[in-house]
Amino acid sequence: MKLILIIADGIGDVPIREFNYLTPLEHGTFPHLDRLAREGICAMMHPLRRGLPAGSDTAHIAILGQDPLKTYRGRGYLEALGVGIEPTSGAIGFRVNFGTVEDGIVTDRRAGRSPRHLDELSREVRETVDIGVPFSFRAATGTRAALVLEDEGLSPEVSDGDPHHTGVYPLAIEPLDGSDAARRTASLLNSFVSQAHEVLRDHRLNAKRIEAGDLPANFLLVRGAGVRPAVPTFQEQFGASAACIAATALIRGVARCFGFDLIDVPEITGEYDTNAQAKAEATIDALKSYDFVFTHFKPTDTASHDGDPVKKEAMIEKLDAMIATIISSIPDPHDTVIALTGDHSSPCVVKDHSGEGVPFVMWGGRVRTDDVARFDERSCAKGGLGHIFAEDIVYLMMNQANKVKKFGA
Repeated sequence: MKLILIIADGIGDVPIREFNYLTPLEHGTFPHLDRLAREGICAMMHPLRRGLPAGSDTAHIAILGQDPLKTYRGRGYLEALGVGIEPTSGAIGFRVNFGTVEDGIVTDRRAGRSPRHLDELSREVRETVDIGVPFSFRAATGTRAALVLEDEGLSPEVSDGDPHHTGVYPLAIEPLDGSDAARRTASLLNSFVSQAHEVLRDHRLNAKRIEAGDLPANFLLVRGAGVRPAVPTFQEQFGASAACIAATALIRGVARCFGFDLIDVPEITGEYDTNAQAKAEATIDALKSYDFVFTHFKPTDTASHDGDPVKKEAMIEKLDAMIATIISSIPDPHDTVIALTGDHSSPCVVKDHSGEGVPFVMWGGRVRTDDVARFDERSCAKGGLGHIFAEDIVYLMMNQANKVKKFGA
């Protein structure tokens, strides 16, 4: 039995006025998603608790079978793993955005979303900045980056330098407790940000970005301190070999933390231009070597954060075509299980994550089908599995493959 888990990031939504109070899933036409619903069993999935908005990090930890309320230790370490940094077990990791600052004010937290020259600018920061302790810094997906500090006497108990809004000054990073370690960490980070700004502010590559019509990436917004979460590998939990296909650094980092092999697909970007068909073909190919393949689809969430329901519907169409390619490769559905859901809801009107449940479907294997005929929020709420939690997902899939050990005598 082969198992495929597809996470369409942020796919859940709420009724939208311009869609006549339908969600993007309800408003659009997605025949292959609907086929999964019609031939499978559906539910509403809650990543953490009902009504509790989940971050992508905590949601994916839960989806892979662990309770993030017990194991979560911050996002930064996971981002670092995802970009290929190999931090030591005691290192502190941070999320970073390349942003745009004018006259000291943050005018764009993502430097216009253009990744142009960010690899080179990251290298300039690595080679020029000296804060007195070892650090790693690397560009990630889009305009994101990851930073790792490696030294004794450091602490993740520091505030964000990212104000999370535009039109304001970047924040000074502060210790969150009275420890010497937190004070030292905050001081090191403020020095790093200040020195990096000196490197980036008038850099020739930022002049090239401006000439190309991009915003300058002249400031580093640091946030999300984290250390390695104490989670078992997927093999230890479920006795199955596992691979992950994802472009987003965070998701790759979570997968690495759980011991997944990462499959690189050059054409996938995690952005609107991602090659979903290449992702589908990589998923099909991975099934030849692995028991469990986890495939992540990001652009649905990007459209939500951009507040663009039309774009979100277009990205779901792209997802639907990806599903068509995967389904068409499966000769016998009884030998393969596909589960598809989101990691959280991201309503376009909110432009952020929310606490609403997410539609879930499981297809193939020996599933007990229900009467749901469409993959959308209202339809899946009537599904045969009712309401489930993220931690249930892999157990439901593994049960189809007889890979869940009986609890008790």
